[in-house]
Amino acid sequence: MVDAPPQSDQDIRGEVATLSPRARIWLLAVASVAVLMVIASMVALNAALPDIALETSATQAQLTWVVDGYTLALACLLLPAGALGDRYGRRGALLVGLAIFAVASLAPVWLDSPMQIIIARAVAGIGAAFVMPATLSLLTAAFPKSERNKAVGIWAGVAGSGAIFGFLGTGVLLHFFSWQSIFYGFAAGAFVMFVLTCTIGSSRDEASTPIDWVGGALIALSIAVFVLGIVEAPVRGWTDLWVLGCIAGGVALAVVFALVESRRNHPLLDVRLFRRPDFATGAIGITFLFLANFGFFFIEMQFMQLVMGYSALQTAFALSPLALPVLAFSATMHLYLPKVGLRVAVSVGLLFMAVGLFSMRFLEVDATFLDLMWPLLLTATGIGLCTAPTTSAIMGAVPDEKQGVASAVNDATREVGAAIGIAVAGSILAAAYHSALAPKLTAFPEQIRDAATDSLAHALSLSEQLGPQGEQLATLAQSAFLEAADRALLVLAGVLLASAAFVAIWAPGRDGRQWPFLRREA
Repeated sequence: MVDAPPQSDQDIRGEVATLSPRARIWLLAVASVAVLMVIASMVALNAALPDIALETSATQAQLTWVVDGYTLALACLLLPAGALGDRYGRRGALLVGLAIFAVASLAPVWLDSPMQIIIARAVAGIGAAFVMPATLSLLTAAFPKSERNKAVGIWAGVAGSGAIFGFLGTGVLLHFFSWQSIFYGFAAGAFVMFVLTCTIGSSRDEASTPIDWVGGALIALSIAVFVLGIVEAPVRGWTDLWVLGCIAGGVALAVVFALVESRRNHPLLDVRLFRRPDFATGAIGITFLFLANFGFFFIEMQFMQLVMGYSALQTAFALSPLALPVLAFSATMHLYLPKVGLRVAVSVGLLFMAVGLFSMRFLEVDATFLDLMWPLLLTATGIGLCTAPTTSAIMGAVPDEKQGVASAVNDATREVGAAIGIAVAGSILAAAYHSALAPKLTAFPEQIRDAATDSLAHALSLSEQLGPQGEQLATLAQSAFLEAADRALLVLAGVLLASAAFVAIWAPGRDGRQWPFLRREA
């Protein structure tokens, strides 16, 4: 609890800067749990999609948007929501976000048609867009610079483990209850967090500069259009005119945003920050970290459930040890980052991830838990080494009064990276699976060939109905899936190697400086 009752956001301005050590720890706990909840919500419904499809008659496209509607709304509104928190009070923004999230999470319990669920999830994403930047900017305003890296590291470790906790929580709920229990759980969690948030202080931009509504609209539209194209790419194909138009339109709007912001007296985001090696390293590092992270989750969760035969709950428990390296390296960032520097920490972390994903390519159909766990732990070690330093680099490059916007940049790069990672991994997996399996099914009827090449899940479902031929179909489909997963993991590992090389060249070292041949440009 804080030492005194919180005042209104209008009166306190920098109240969190005067908190006692005990009150700062309480603020850290509240902020970390809040961000854990909204990140867990990104992945929580994946395991419930089959049940939702059966009870609501949702199509595959609608099921995709049950998940992606939340992510899209969250990604495109992060920067405007962060700016509003900076201007009017970060605790107020957090409370508004939690209230919206709670109401929207409870709505699908009664409004249960596919379209109503999609709309409710999008509204929950709007609430999450206010929560995420507010939690981190409250911490950076409350903790002195000597303690800030430790607090940011803990926050980043919890945020980086959010997906794992989301899988675990969903698995437990679905084991005992129906899919509606997930929405009850998030609504109850948001209500509790709303009450706890009333016990913390707030902070705001003391300069009271006007909100850049034009910049906010441009960046929201840019991210929304770009992510929409990325999300639709696995379904429509990467050469589809709609997909290409959305991706090109999103990039064009981002260029317009940069030009507009460079000419404004009070920009939403000072785009010149991307010239700073630390800020650019943080943004690039987080984007590719989450691209690879969510891409490999997309692949490996299917491998564990459809090849290894794990249930959703068993998969969640099998993945839970991955949170330990992420939390450990993030919480101890303040100890190793000053000694090794941003360049070494992030580039080595990306390399660990690349080696881990590359090693997963050698898993076979009869792989055991131990066969899977050591490459996963390598990957988790890399995630732990990257997550907190990249976040710290972004937050440290921005003035204290703009921490909400800086936090939103940190969060937006996560969301965009995650969307790209799932789309890229999903597209490669689907195309390679079809091309690997189709030539081997000439002995099967055409109807079975068409259904089996759609996905491994369809093939295994058919194999249970085919009698003697079923075992052969299952073996062929699983082998094709492994071949497709190999290609997707190879691409993800290659992307990580390229990003590690960029960081090794561009990022500042232990002394805060770049390599000599880059210093003039920096």
